[in-house]
Amino acid sequence: MTLEMFKEKVKEFLSFMEIEKNVSYNTFRAYRADLSQIVDFWEHVLKSEPSAPHEIRGVIKRYIHSLFFKKITKASLARKISCLRSIGTYLRNEGINININFKAPRVERKIPTVLTVDEVFYLLDEIKVDDLPSKFPYRDKAILELLYATGVRCSELVNIKLQDIDFNNKSIMIFGKGRKSRMVLFGEKAKSVINKYLEKERAFTMNSKNSDYLFLNYVGEKITTRSIQRICEMFRKFLKVDKKITPHSIRHSFATHLLNQGADLRVVQELLGHKIISTTEIYTHVSSADLAKMCDDSHPLNNMAHLIRDE
Repeated sequence: MTLEMFKEKVKEFLSFMEIEKNVSYNTFRAYRADLSQIVDFWEHVLKSEPSAPHEIRGVIKRYIHSLFFKKITKASLARKISCLRSIGTYLRNEGINININFKAPRVERKIPTVLTVDEVFYLLDEIKVDDLPSKFPYRDKAILELLYATGVRCSELVNIKLQDIDFNNKSIMIFGKGRKSRMVLFGEKAKSVINKYLEKERAFTMNSKNSDYLFLNYVGEKITTRSIQRICEMFRKFLKVDKKITPHSIRHSFATHLLNQGADLRVVQELLGHKIISTTEIYTHVSSADLAKMCDDSHPLNNMAHLIRDE
C-alpha cells in the first residue's frame, strides 16, 4: 500500500467511524489526530529516504518505536495503538491485511478524585449567587447543580437542549458517546436552580430565543466544555481544602456517593451511560477505600491503640 492509498483509506475509515459507528466527537478527533501523525511521519520518511522500500507495516512499526523516544504516556501510546488496530480491522474487512498486531502497554487504572458529600453540599448550598465572581452566576450555579444531580459528562451537559428536559418528571434525555441516548434524573432542588437561571438570566441573554441549548454564553451560543471547566475551577477557590474540581471529578463524586448510599451498581452504570459494567466498578474501589478509612478511624480496637502502647 502506498502513502496515497493509505491517505484515501484514512478518509474512508474516518467517515465510517463518524457515520456508521457514530463514535463521539472526542473519539473521532483523537483518531483523526493520531492518523494524521502517521501520515506526517510517513511523508518525513519518504523525504529523508526516497530510495528505500516503505511497506506500510514497516513504516507503522518505525512510527511506534519513535513514540518511545518521545516518552509519551502509556495512556497516549495505548490510545494510538488502539487507533491502529481499529483501522487495521477496517482495512481487513475491506480485503486489505496490513498485519497490525502491536501490544499496547498496560495502563494502570487511577482511582478518581472525589469530593466528600459535605464539600459538595458546601459548594451548592453555602456559596450564594452573589458570592460568585461571574457575569452569569445563576447559570454557573445551575451548571454545578446539574453536574452533581445527574452525573453527566461535560460534553453531554453542553449539548442539553430545552426540549430534552421534562420538568414534570424531572428527567433529561442525554445523547452520550456514539449518540446513544439515556435518561437521567434530577431532584426538586436542581429543578428550582435551573428555573431561576431560565427566568433571571437565560431569558435576557443575547439571541437566546434563537437557540435550543440550555446553557448559553454571553452571545447566546452554546457554552463550550472549556467554559464548564473554568466554572468548576472558579468553585474550587471556595473550598477550604486544596482539591481539584473538574466536571469529571463531580461525575466521580456523583457515582461514589450513590454507591455509598447503597445504590445498585447496574443502576449507576445506566445513569452514567457506561457500556460495560467494569468501567463502573472503579467506583466500588473508591467506596471501599472510604470504608477502610472509616474503619481505621472508628473501630473500637483502633481507638484502644493508645492504651496498648501505654502498657
